[in-house]
Amino acid sequence: MLPAGAEESQAELARKSLNPVADLISVPIKLDYDHNIGPLEHGNRYQLTVQPVIPISISADWNLISRTLVPLIRLKDATPVSGTQSGVGDITPQFFFSPKAPTAGGWIWGLGPQALLRTGGDHLSSEKWGLGPTGVLLKQEHGWTYGILANHMWSVAGSSAAPSISASYLQPFLTYTTPRFTTFGVNSESTYDWKTEKWSAPVNVYVQQLMKVGDQHLIIQGGVRHWAASPDGIGPKGWGARLQLTFLFPK
Repeated sequence: MLPAGAEESQAELARKSLNPVADLISVPIKLDYDHNIGPLEHGNRYQLTVQPVIPISISADWNLISRTLVPLIRLKDATPVSGTQSGVGDITPQFFFSPKAPTAGGWIWGLGPQALLRTGGDHLSSEKWGLGPTGVLLKQEHGWTYGILANHMWSVAGSSAAPSISASYLQPFLTYTTPRFTTFGVNSESTYDWKTEKWSAPVNVYVQQLMKVGDQHLIIQGGVRHWAASPDGIGPKGWGARLQLTFLFPK
């Protein structure tokens, strides 16, 4: 059994790890698997997303949270003639200006800009550059964390042959953390394409555990997801899976 002070520290770390705008450096490494992709539903995709989160104190009352999504993708048989593509996808840096203290009602929030960088290879890129707003609102009480992360992206430059982008992303989330720092969670990572008027909406259910290996704090997560909606002939269908390893660096 951990000493009382250590338990308190672990509890605080578990709580911060569920807050996207916490004052905590973290590096999540997330592996997603999806299948039944494409017009014949023969395709599959592995996506490894490295997502460093770095808080920067910019005043006595405010933090700037840098959150960058770097996807590494392996896409196979998305169309009958496409074969396999592997490489880096488009990188998305996000920035949240967030008060250091919650509101009087206990709400935590952050708001700022995001960008889409045209870094992906053939068949792995939107071939567009993009800009838009991003924000998060959440509350943590009695072991529960609940809220929503939302953003929108518009294309502002890029290949004239590629479709323009106007897409909204909504991620409502709900988790419960036990006294042993095990967290059970559910969320949806839904995207609405305003150009095609189509939803892509996977629902994720997962469990994760905070632990310490040597001096390194880690979170190990595993879960499944089901595609409640995806564009016909393009998006994944059915069930998928997720594994995630997060490195935490408390001050």
